[in-house]
Amino acid sequence: MSYHEAVMAREALEGLAIRPDGTYVDVTFGGGGHSKLILGQLGEEGRLIAFDQDEDAQRNLIQDNRLEFVPHNFRYLKKFLRVSGVTAVDGILADLGVSSHQLDEASRGFSFRFDHALDMRMHTQGELTAARVLNTYPVESLQAIFSAYGELRNSRTLAEAIVAERGHRELRTIDDLIGIAAPLIRGNRHRYLAQLFQALRIEVNDEMGALKDFLDQAIDVLRPGGRLVVIAYHSVEDRMVKYSMKTGNTEGSMESDFFGHIYRPYRMITKKALQPGAPEIRSNPRSRSAKLRIAERTDEDKPASGA
Repeated sequence: MSYHEAVMAREALEGLAIRPDGTYVDVTFGGGGHSKLILGQLGEEGRLIAFDQDEDAQRNLIQDNRLEFVPHNFRYLKKFLRVSGVTAVDGILADLGVSSHQLDEASRGFSFRFDHALDMRMHTQGELTAARVLNTYPVESLQAIFSAYGELRNSRTLAEAIVAERGHRELRTIDDLIGIAAPLIRGNRHRYLAQLFQALRIEVNDEMGALKDFLDQAIDVLRPGGRLVVIAYHSVEDRMVKYSMKTGNTEGSMESDFFGHIYRPYRMITKKALQPGAPEIRSNPRSRSAKLRIAERTDEDKPASGA
């Protein structure tokens, strides 16, 4: 099955600074592109643990005794590492966002290119779908989702139009949603719909909640000197990654001990996010909005109390 090319592969692998005998985690296995590259740099004693909640990803499993696959969301990082007998790792890679395969699979409902059911679940056994969000959330909640996760300027107008329309009929398909949004689009139609679908996907899969859980746990499982490499695709998730790397929490608030020493769990390897070059963007359009950040775990423990 075709997924997508591994985004910023060279930069990600260099960022991990792989030790041949180390233990690494790829929390977004997908098509296995990054995992294959990591395995290529590991020796016989090396170990890779890969996470992916999407059932389709399991069709891409690599036959390698050094690889262990965990079919769960990366928000359960610590739990399943503990199940595998792992307490500390040398590096973690996360390639966030939706895969090309998911966008190309019409039945998943991730893309506005196809008319299908309003689904958008990363894990198909999840209860919340895009249809349920659109048909049951109050106007204030819809507005907040479209504004925060999609950065749509007319989020209130769109939310009100959806609530008004669902008063007459249930919204079931992608075309139902596009029919409501189309008269409200100002500017680039493709960009507007991409932002709208992004906002719904993030809500359906609680992507921000999962990312927060993952980042909080990554600090605990990385050994001193271990590397965290994250590729983000929109400002909301990239901001959360940046805050976590700089302050140790996703809110971006500095913490200090009784003596005023500021807690810095990471040493920033990238002062600014790295972005793909023009050749990669041409060959792999998915990389266009990618931002890669790298941080190295220090030996600092979280302060017991603030100053």
